[in-house]
Amino acid sequence: MESDELRIGTAEREEAARLLADHFGMGRITPDEYETRVTDAYAATTLGDLRPLFRDLPQPHPGYFGIPPLYVQPTTQLPMYAPAVLDPYAPPPAPMPYAPPMPVPYSYRSKTVAGVLQIVLPFGVGRFYTGQVGLGLLQLFVCMITFGFGAIWPMIDGIMLLANGGEDAQGRPLRP
Repeated sequence: MESDELRIGTAEREEAARLLADHFGMGRITPDEYETRVTDAYAATTLGDLRPLFRDLPQPHPGYFGIPPLYVQPTTQLPMYAPAVLDPYAPPPAPMPYAPPMPVPYSYRSKTVAGVLQIVLPFGVGRFYTGQVGLGLLQLFVCMITFGFGAIWPMIDGIMLLANGGEDAQGRPLRP
């Protein structure tokens, strides 16, 4: 390792700036940090002025810093790309504590209006009201093809809407 008081030249300053640009390109330092560190690198006069610029960065470091130490302290954090190793003989994880389900917001459309429309006008009008245009068109075509005998389906659908409610086109429950 070289002495921190050893004076450096333009070549060393430019190598430090180039390596800082590499670290910046890899996303290890922010643009503001990069600008500050490069400014400090060009203002440096000794090796001791350059060392702090690379202290918190992994390799590559300038070659004139000397050989990096062979022993690096192990970190407790695993790399992000390491897969988790599951023990097949480990007991199953504890169940999550019960959390009540999030309430689903009601639709601004009413199940009563939809059900009455299905019964009074039995050709899919209630489904058009709820925003389910495809189902409404299907009920309309069934009524037209069967000359009105297919109206039993929209009537039963209306009774089911009144009894159980239903959902609008966005999947929200109809208002009671």
